[in-house]
Amino acid sequence: MNKHNIFENIPKPSKEEFVQTILTNTTLKIQRIVSNGHISPKEGWYKAKTDEWVILLEGEATLSFKNANDVQLIVGDFLNIEANSEHKVSWTKENCNTVWLVVHY
Repeated sequence: MNKHNIFENIPKPSKEEFVQTILTNTTLKIQRIVSNGHISPKEGWYKAKTDEWVILLEGEATLSFKNANDVQLIVGDFLNIEANSEHKVSWTKENCNTVWLVVHY
């Protein structure tokens, strides 16, 4: 058993958002995502086949939903995104790490 820290080894900002799968099995996937001014592509929406539980551990962000109001997130905010809900990241704070923990289930 190895202990880790969710804030260790955060990479320096780059053109690409950092996505790391921490744990996965047949029914669950946990990811750490680090954004730094990154947003979703302007065209299209994410539409996951599974539910997603999201918590913002650091930074600030806005999630947009195709058929619902935008949700602004600050440190400690979490929400559940039901499967097939069309959504995207419309804003993350620039020059600041926005650290997400996402549980797909």
